[in-house]
Amino acid sequence: MNIEHLVQVALDQGEGILRLAPNWVPRSFCIPGRRIKLHPDDYYALGAHRGGIDERWFSSTVPADNGPETAPDEGLSYLVVQDGQETHKVLLRDAIDLAGRAMIGSRLMDVYGRWPMFAKFFDNKGGLPFHMHQMAKDAERVGQQPKPEAYYFPRQLNNYGADFPYTYFGFVPGVTREDVRQCLLDWDKGDNKITYLSTAYRLQLGTGWDVPAGVLHAPGSLCTYEPQYASDVFGMFQSLVNEVPIEWDMLVKNVPDAHKQDLDYILDMLDWETNLDPQFREHHFMAPKPVRPLAEMEQEGYQDMWISYRSPGFSAKETTVLPGQSVTLVDQGCYGLIMLQGHGTMGRWTVETPAMIRFGQLTNDEFLVTEQAAQQGVKVTNQSDTEPLVMLRHYGPGNPDLTI
Repeated sequence: MNIEHLVQVALDQGEGILRLAPNWVPRSFCIPGRRIKLHPDDYYALGAHRGGIDERWFSSTVPADNGPETAPDEGLSYLVVQDGQETHKVLLRDAIDLAGRAMIGSRLMDVYGRWPMFAKFFDNKGGLPFHMHQMAKDAERVGQQPKPEAYYFPRQLNNYGADFPYTYFGFVPGVTREDVRQCLLDWDKGDNKITYLSTAYRLQLGTGWDVPAGVLHAPGSLCTYEPQYASDVFGMFQSLVNEVPIEWDMLVKNVPDAHKQDLDYILDMLDWETNLDPQFREHHFMAPKPVRPLAEMEQEGYQDMWISYRSPGFSAKETTVLPGQSVTLVDQGCYGLIMLQGHGTMGRWTVETPAMIRFGQLTNDEFLVTEQAAQQGVKVTNQSDTEPLVMLRHYGPGNPDLTI
């Protein structure tokens, strides 16, 4: 198979809009919330020993880090290419290596040499463990990248809140290193009680949060859209979640071997100033903000809202085309997208939001728009006269359109 040929075919056939295949990821420490449209029989498609599939990754060039049984392409997105009568799949990572400037543009390729972000849905029945993602100084020590991230809670994927729709962030002001050290010393006593040192915030549909690297958080049980920097580093700081013990290895997964029992090193991985910020909500909560005056956009048949705008590493929008309307979306940067609701057309493509997806099935709901196509404008038509067409769009760092 000539990958260069297939990448060029993909660029040509979609006129710069590239179709992507669904990308499912399991987590052994999670119970799926069953809201990401996967067929009920397929949540354990990779085997019960691997855990339930509770995540779908978008526009990803980053492999998942799920232990020794992780498949080589787990977490990596594929382009879907129709070449004559045959359908092929090409790793998005390989396509960008070959044709990065034609896909994501010179601005990102010159600085990063890759597509430096991805997004995901994560969907859990219960809350996740209290954990953090390493800052640059600590990620680099294990050959990784930092992982700032953001959350948004789509109404379309949250018909119920599951077991714990609250998220713990950071520490209550006044918590000390010694308080947290004691929690780590109590790791094998069952619940190390570290969330006693934190505050849980009730999650609100249609809003989100910014979560910088180094900040402890225990995401709640709403199905969540998560744009993030392209990395999969983490450290669990909670020893018991939903009555399931968490192994010490999950705390030190991305810690150098010489420091896996070094509590001072582990404590130093935390951004203490941000974790103890008494105005954490004011600085990190994100209500949607219109890209332009809302009345002007609605007159033109659409709504475009910034939903992730606090991180320098990425940004995201929720874009709605009103029933029966067409709009040309113009952006200065490349972006990935996932359809949330409705059906219609986007450029040459038919787009739709499936009600249920079999593991391994292809869909028409996920795409990557190249920088050139974004700048020329993408025409989107809502073919329903009753239902809005809604999509989430995720952008890389330094988005020229982000002026908030």
